[in-house]
Amino acid sequence: MSDRLDIAIIGATGYTGIELIRILASHPKVRIAHLAAGSQAGQAIGAVFPALLGISPELLPDPFLHPVDPDQIKAKAQIAFLGLPHATAAPIAAALLARGVRVIDLSADFRLKNPATYAAWYNHEHPHPELIPEAVYGLVEWAQGLPEARLVACPGCYPTSVSLPLVPLLKAGLIAPQVIASCASGTSGAGRSAKVSQLYAEVAEGFRAYGVEQHRHTPEITQTLSLAAETPVRVTFTPHLLPIDRGILATLYIQPKPGVDEATLRQAWVEAYGDAPLIRLLPPGAQPDTKDVRGTAIAAMALTPAREEGAPWVVTCAIDNLNRGASGQAVACLNLMMGWPLIAGLPLVALVP
Repeated sequence: MSDRLDIAIIGATGYTGIELIRILASHPKVRIAHLAAGSQAGQAIGAVFPALLGISPELLPDPFLHPVDPDQIKAKAQIAFLGLPHATAAPIAAALLARGVRVIDLSADFRLKNPATYAAWYNHEHPHPELIPEAVYGLVEWAQGLPEARLVACPGCYPTSVSLPLVPLLKAGLIAPQVIASCASGTSGAGRSAKVSQLYAEVAEGFRAYGVEQHRHTPEITQTLSLAAETPVRVTFTPHLLPIDRGILATLYIQPKPGVDEATLRQAWVEAYGDAPLIRLLPPGAQPDTKDVRGTAIAAMALTPAREEGAPWVVTCAIDNLNRGASGQAVACLNLMMGWPLIAGLPLVALVP
């Protein structure tokens, strides 16, 4: 009889599902008891992704992919990770919660607190608005109520890269409530479904903006920053596509309030994150690089003062979009739900080179 917690991964063949398997296969307190992925049900995960061959039967006793069946999931696991598309995840979450399975949802379905905002940005009425109030937003350094949570809404990758550096500054009232966020992500942020715009020949040697004034992470960023500031924050968010597999670099333009100097802003970071194991505060003059956090749950951030009076200051933050921006953050939420160390099972050293 295993003393590990049995978990299920639903949507196991998406990029976030694969990353969850990679992380949890090394977790000291977890057993991956069930994998579900409707389109490839019946196949072994190692046949679909040879990189996942060789996981110990103690950690992955059933390597086959199963149809998404809430009763079967309930019979196998106490907590389920959902790596499903928006609008698809919410009905599965509702069915699992009704059966007593706790849910960590990596989709956008429970991130936004206003169902009307969700409908406006996702072009779909929310399938289960009655569950939204109880969903805990899983930005782990700031999340409230994870130990008791039945339902966790994992933040999006772009919102994570923007919110982590700015929430402490807004909570302390040190910067004006308006932010310009220019963020660039690797192609894995678009998921595994086939898209012409994601083909190698379309992406390589290029760099472009996309979703300008339309990206669905905009309201999530606005919601998180406004809650931190306790006043509406105006966000101008422009995402860009980088010709790399994984990683996000967020470049954020902020305006310190009168009398606020560099030392004060850095002190706010230290007070918020000085002992946070998943945050790396870079010294003056250093800049984060996506390769320095590749494959890890680390967020690295830097602050650069303006050279001219009244000009915006620059904050930069690098994360791995699949790890800290998705699956790694989901595992961190699991750790806090279970009362385990925040970093249990999480990769903290980058893949170099």
